[in-house]
Amino acid sequence: MQPRITNDNPIDRRSFERFDLQRGYCAVAARIDGKTLRGHAYDISEGGIQFELDHPIEAGTSVVLKIELPPALLAASGDSLLGVPIVVEGNVVWCDTEEPGAARMALAVSRFVLESDRVRLLRVLSTSRVRRAA
Repeated sequence: MQPRITNDNPIDRRSFERFDLQRGYCAVAARIDGKTLRGHAYDISEGGIQFELDHPIEAGTSVVLKIELPPALLAASGDSLLGVPIVVEGNVVWCDTEEPGAARMALAVSRFVLESDRVRLLRVLSTSRVRRAA
């Protein structure tokens, strides 16, 4: 069994610790109803991801999300699969369209399409190149 990066903060109810991603450098592609919507991620954990798209996705919607981690993060973790996205399936848990521009939303990960993708993500998150989110 692979190690997990868990959240030990008793105030935060999340199961997994979140990590900030440099805005604009972590592309995502959401596949829904035969369409691909592109955007960027804000933060990520083993159990979820906060991201933005130009088109909102209703909470509760099932989505396949491809996450393209920045090459520098992958290289720092020793990942040799540069350019190969991490693919997860999950459900949108909230969508914020209050601000002008792109819709910001969060996806709760129900599964990694490949177990090796979960391992790759954990390896990246365990490097000193990513900051823990507030």
